[in-house]
Amino acid sequence: MSSSSSSSTALQWLSLVGIIWLQSINGTNTNFPAYSSQLKNVLSMSQLQLNNLAFASDAGKLLGWFSGIAALYLPLWLVLLIGSLLGLIGYGIQFLFITNQIPSPSYWQIFLLTVVAGNSICWINTVCYVVSIRNFPCHQQIAVGITTSYQGLSAKIYTDIVGAAFSSSPQRKAKAYLLLNALLPLGVGVVVAPLVRDIGVMGGPRNMEAGFISMFLITIATGIYAVISSLGSISSGLSPLKNVIGTGVFLLAPLVIPIVEKMRENLSKKWNLNRERRVYSFTMEEKNNGIGSLEIVAVKEGEELDGTMEEKNNGIGSLEIGAVKEGEELDGRQVHEPCVREEIGVKLMVTRLDFWLYFFVYFFSATLGLVFLNNLGQIAESRGSSRTSSLVSLSSSFGFFGRLMPSLLDYLFSRSKYTISRPALIVALVAPIGGAFFLLLNPASFSLFIGTAIIGVCTGAITSIAVSITTELFGTKNFSVNHNVVVANISIGSFVFGYLSAIFYRKEGNQEDGKCMGMACYRNTFVIWGSLCFLGTGLALVLFARTRKFYSQRS
Repeated sequence: MSSSSSSSTALQWLSLVGIIWLQSINGTNTNFPAYSSQLKNVLSMSQLQLNNLAFASDAGKLLGWFSGIAALYLPLWLVLLIGSLLGLIGYGIQFLFITNQIPSPSYWQIFLLTVVAGNSICWINTVCYVVSIRNFPCHQQIAVGITTSYQGLSAKIYTDIVGAAFSSSPQRKAKAYLLLNALLPLGVGVVVAPLVRDIGVMGGPRNMEAGFISMFLITIATGIYAVISSLGSISSGLSPLKNVIGTGVFLLAPLVIPIVEKMRENLSKKWNLNRERRVYSFTMEEKNNGIGSLEIVAVKEGEELDGTMEEKNNGIGSLEIGAVKEGEELDGRQVHEPCVREEIGVKLMVTRLDFWLYFFVYFFSATLGLVFLNNLGQIAESRGSSRTSSLVSLSSSFGFFGRLMPSLLDYLFSRSKYTISRPALIVALVAPIGGAFFLLLNPASFSLFIGTAIIGVCTGAITSIAVSITTELFGTKNFSVNHNVVVANISIGSFVFGYLSAIFYRKEGNQEDGKCMGMACYRNTFVIWGSLCFLGTGLALVLFARTRKFYSQRS
């Protein structure tokens, strides 16, 4: 590998590390359940108003296509900073409101600021997706899957920081979450901005197997630590400060890969320089002895030398490393280039039956899971549980593993001639979510923790798989806009399903203060949500049948 390609490889990995850091703090809406009850008390809101705030955060995704268009015409670092500033405005002004730095807000002001804050996530997500796809064109599904998985850690990271650095007072914790949501993405965005750019990867796919194996090992170890520390916090075994330090070490660990690549580049430069000096000395010595000289011939690109294509390289002939085609092997690993069924824009996409099947499969699976996680604080409170933060941390950790699972499967299947069907994976993931909702009808505390873990891991996996389905069915050229249209279903589902649960909550609640305690608060909600998940399973089967031929052709 030449020094230039090695340098490009080091920059590729460095950009991936930057995206990992961005994603790990970009899930600001996922920590809402950890402080929603306190926010409800501070602002004297009803349960319906609180549910509308959860919807407002997701409603920002309805305008996510703006970020997709911006990514087509603006530098990615600028798109990133715009997203970070939107978060600063949305969460920052709310923080000033509840700390009485500015006059008390109306409910609609809080609602609109939450929409702005939710929209900021779309901008940062778009940058992360685009950088991963452009800088890893031959491994884009794996790169996107790994980086997206880290967004599943966001709620845990914020929960641990608040627990370690701020007062244990519930009201102060609510203020702390808003402050961190405003400042942390902006701070990380400024640090990472120089890395979010198109590296300009040249030539065919390189052997990046060692790097991806290392990245998977680091990521899996991070997930195991997250789950163990979450379970430890439930049993009061680990302090939040230790959790923060441990998570910080694991987030820095991926830096090892670009550092090793840079060291390899430096060694390669030295080795090439020494070799050139030896060749030069050898040819000069033979010329001086009258034996003749070995002429170094500059062969132009396109000319043949002994049947081998040569490329001009600083006046010295060099063998061109040919692009490896799909189906050929690179160091024993089968290479599959990104394969899409058709390259279409939004106007054509919304006319396709498969789009609407895909839309409603997402709507009746991952979106329902996200609505459950948004209401986790109220659900735990109604069941008499005081461990809301631990539940949020647990769902975050299992969501991390769920998001990682598809990219791990991608990597394993890329080593063979087989291609996994994404709709088939979704079929296997939607049904457990429905089963988990019915499990939550059990009043035992263990059912709450097990159900939350199942919903967290399956929702995370579907969220990650959806990125690949969008690119495979509708293409990569308009991905930034197409996928933001797909995830707009989250906003719709957040309103519909959240409003439904709020109606049942209010119906079963105390007429004086509207507060509901007991299993009846969410019983009907869980029955309806579970039934809709089974409907989603049926739709996923139809999508699988319609796309089976396409995925079988890729094998």
